[in-house]
Amino acid sequence: MNIVQTAIPDVKIIEPKVFGDDRGFFLESWRDSWAEELGIEGRFIQDNHSKSKHLTLRGLHYQIQNPQGKLVRVTEGRVFDVAVDMREQSPYFGRWVGVELSAENKRLFWVPPGFAHGFLVLSDTAEFLYKCTEYYAPEYERSLAWDDPDVGIEWPLSAGQTPLLSAKDAAGSSLKNADVFKDALK
Repeated sequence: MNIVQTAIPDVKIIEPKVFGDDRGFFLESWRDSWAEELGIEGRFIQDNHSKSKHLTLRGLHYQIQNPQGKLVRVTEGRVFDVAVDMREQSPYFGRWVGVELSAENKRLFWVPPGFAHGFLVLSDTAEFLYKCTEYYAPEYERSLAWDDPDVGIEWPLSAGQTPLLSAKDAAGSSLKNADVFKDALK
C-alpha cells in the first residue's frame, strides 16, 4: 500500500496495491499490520455499508463521547469525502481535508477519532463501506453544518445545486456552537 499524507497529518489516504488482469482485480482492503503505520490505536469493531443517490450529502457526523475512527472506501460510484478536525487543542482545529473516493481509484481514507466526517455522492449512486473503532452511539452523535462558512468546505457542487440532506444534517451546528473535543484524544 501507499500512504498519501494530507494537509492534516493525522488524516491519511491509502492507495492499496491492486492486482488486475482481464478477469478483474484483487486488493487487500485491510491488514492489521497497517494499523501502526497509519497511527490507528485499538481495533475495528463495527463495519457499516450505505448506498446513496446522486447529490446526497451525509454528515458531517462525529461522536462527542466514544469517538469513532473510520476507515472508509467506495465500492460503487464516486464520492467527495471530508474530515474536519474537531479537536480544540489541535493546530488544525476547524480545518478540513477532502478527497475523491471511487470504485475506480479504490482509495481508502483514514478519519481519526476527533474528526467530523461526511461525504457527497458525485455519481448516480454510491456504495460506501467503513470500518469503525467504536460502536455507533446515537446519544453522543453530533452534526456539524455541512455549509458552515467558518469551516469553508469546498464541496464540488455546481452553482445552484443543493445537496439532499437528512433533517438531522440540515440542522447541523456551526463550528462556533458545536460540541468539540476539549482534551487531547489518545
